[in-house]
Amino acid sequence: MSQLHVIDHPMVQHKLSIMRKIETGSKDFRELLKEISLLMGYEITRDLPLDEIEIETPICKMTARRVSGRKLAIVPILRAGLGMVDGLLTLVPVAKVGHIGLYRNEQTHEPVEYYCKLPEDIQDRLVIVTDPMLATGGSACDALTMLKKRGCTHIKLMCLVAVPEGIAKVQEAHPDVDIFVAAVDDHLNENAYIVPGLGDAGDRIFGTK
Repeated sequence: MSQLHVIDHPMVQHKLSIMRKIETGSKDFRELLKEISLLMGYEITRDLPLDEIEIETPICKMTARRVSGRKLAIVPILRAGLGMVDGLLTLVPVAKVGHIGLYRNEQTHEPVEYYCKLPEDIQDRLVIVTDPMLATGGSACDALTMLKKRGCTHIKLMCLVAVPEGIAKVQEAHPDVDIFVAAVDDHLNENAYIVPGLGDAGDRIFGTK
């Protein structure tokens, strides 16, 4: 069974609280999301393997450590997942970025695929899928399925806010994918929005309605 990791660092929780406020504008929302994504990135990359190398400091030679050969890819689920990419790229500038386009059918609340563009060697990379909201879990499950069909075997899902329904759906469909979130909220409302949540993340990132 996949592991759920709730990143409860005080600065993550503080910034998330500001993002939740209805009066927080798009500029501040974007900046806070980037900052939280960077902080969460420390945890999601915690288990990256290290190699020992010989280097020389201004004082002497020493044995130091660096991240070994595993390559990373960041794959946002469009469009809200884009808001989490810059923070992760600040942490891992050499990561490649793919894109998966899914939108939610307003009647069925089910995801519909419209775009997929991934690095050619995606199957050789640790893939971090980003989407601020893990609500019904439909989009996340579909994105993970798309990646697995392309040979990906080492995938992590990074979200900002989740609910038990979405977490359970992902864990059932993809028990090998660990989930990283900043908060687990109460439930989904009749429109499949997270309660208390923070509204529509895409609209708040890009200033649309």
